[in-house]
Parts: sequence; C-alpha cells; structure tokens
Amino acid sequence: MADSFTPLMRALVAAALLLATATLMLVAVNTARAAGALALGSCGAFGESYDFLTAAAARKSALAQCAGNACRVVASVQRGCAALAIDYINPCGPHGWGKSAELGRAQNAALRACYRGGGKECVIRTFFCDGKG
Repeated sequence: MADSFTPLMRALVAAALLLATATLMLVAVNTARAAGALALGSCGAFGESYDFLTAAAARKSALAQCAGNACRVVASVQRGCAALAIDYINPCGPHGWGKSAELGRAQNAALRACYRGGGKECVIRTFFCDGKG
C-alpha cells in the first residue's frame, strides 16, 4: 500500500519545487528593477525615475523629464525613496531634497533641507520609492 502513494508524493514534491522556483524568479525580477533618480532644475523644475534596471538609465530618464538647462541629478537610489520639497510661496527660491530607505525619512530630510535653505512654507513637490524601497 505504501507504493501507491509514491507517485502522489512525487507529484507533490515536483509541484512544491516548481512553486519555489517561480517565487525565486519573481523576487529576482523585482530586485533587478531597483534603480531610481531625482533631478532638479531651476524654479521647481524636476524629473524623477524609478524601477529602472540600471542607475545610469534612471539618471538619464530623470534628466530627460526635467525642464531647463540647469537640471542635474541630485539623488540616486537603489531600493529606496527620494523626495523634493520647495517653498510654496517662492518656488524659484529655497528647496531641499532627501533620500532614505523609508519614504517618511526621505520626505522629512527634504523638508528640513528646504527650511534650512530659508524656506518659509516648504511643501513636498514630489516623492517616489523604487523597487519597493
């Protein structure tokens, strides 16, 4: 009677192995897409990118989205978050940015940097997390 369960056990083991392999592949794909960037220009102009395969591709995309000649990449993240804060009263004035593994910390860093730069009413202009950062 023990021999009659052998094919069933083999099928269950094979199914478990297939499920484990599929799970590992899904994790590998999500981990591979884990590069992001934040670019800043003048007067509140910005560009952002996330979930890119490489940091270089993320930087290029962020710069392409940023309007103006003064744009530069200020933050690159890998499986993390970034945020940009500007002064609501004067968008061409004080601003700040931050990055962290956690969104709240990135936003707090951006707001602190904006206020340190002289902002009076700093607000978050944009934020992102990439690769489930």
